[in-house]
Amino acid sequence: MYPVYLSIHRILFRFMIQYIDKIQGLIKEVDGAENAPWINVYPPFEHKELDQLAKTLDIPLDFLTDSIDVDERSRFEKDEENILILINSPVLNDEGKDSEAIYITIPIGIIITPLHIITICSDDNPILDNFFGNKVKGFNPKDKKLFVLQIFEQNVYRFLECLKKLNLKRNLIEQELYHSSRNSELQQLLRIEKSLVYFVSSLSTNELLKMKMKRIDLLKLEDDHEFVDLFEDIIIDNSQALEMSNVYTNILSGTMEAYASIVSNNLNVIIHRLTMVTIILLVPSMVASFYGMNIKFLPFQNSPFAFPLIILGSLILGYALVNYYSNKE
Repeated sequence: MYPVYLSIHRILFRFMIQYIDKIQGLIKEVDGAENAPWINVYPPFEHKELDQLAKTLDIPLDFLTDSIDVDERSRFEKDEENILILINSPVLNDEGKDSEAIYITIPIGIIITPLHIITICSDDNPILDNFFGNKVKGFNPKDKKLFVLQIFEQNVYRFLECLKKLNLKRNLIEQELYHSSRNSELQQLLRIEKSLVYFVSSLSTNELLKMKMKRIDLLKLEDDHEFVDLFEDIIIDNSQALEMSNVYTNILSGTMEAYASIVSNNLNVIIHRLTMVTIILLVPSMVASFYGMNIKFLPFQNSPFAFPLIILGSLILGYALVNYYSNKE
């Protein structure tokens, strides 16, 4: 119920900053940054408010603006005691066009300061909604290291969930293609293919980010074996999602190529049949055109059986041509 209330709250009041804490096992909004271990920033964005927030929390403004740039790649950046982590996450595409991808990927900005952890995204994100809905086991915004790892974990789960939906949709469309060859099914396959391209690119950069974070121990996890194991499991799950994306992309590419071959073969069959019909009709038309000439000495000119003989001869010639070309193939 909390995400629904939160969405209504945003629409009515259009606030863009939430100060959040976990009190008695429940996620609640509190007054002021001094009482909030977690600060969530969401659209609509106003530059003045972002600038004011950056000054209030003593963080670079670029940390906030980079996080809402949909073209930003996954990376991390340090500025004194502040750390920015950008990780790409899948969301439904709001374009609503048949030519656009079903899913795109946008960055989630995670800013770690000595007193707070700040999340910011250019659109409402189901991953953060899981935390608002208290659906993440063991979530505590005061534990910054665990919070970051849980965002990574939920992000990978989101990728896997979207991949399963795309694969199911692909299977359903393939079944439709067996019985029809409408453009709508091909457009849907193209949208799935575009989504998978986004996924492969984002999962690759996410994996590089996590490997680099692990190598330099950005989150200072080396003293906590439980967190180290969790981080390694997340990296493994990310690799699995990347492999699934590549497999689904290859399957879809093979499907599109096979279907293109089937369409081409069917077109050849249709053209072959039309050619046969054309040959059959061409010979009688040619004979009829000769007998339509106003000249003397045409065969059967004075015969009472001229018409049936000419028709029969034309059909025999047409059949002979069709039989000849059929045997040649």
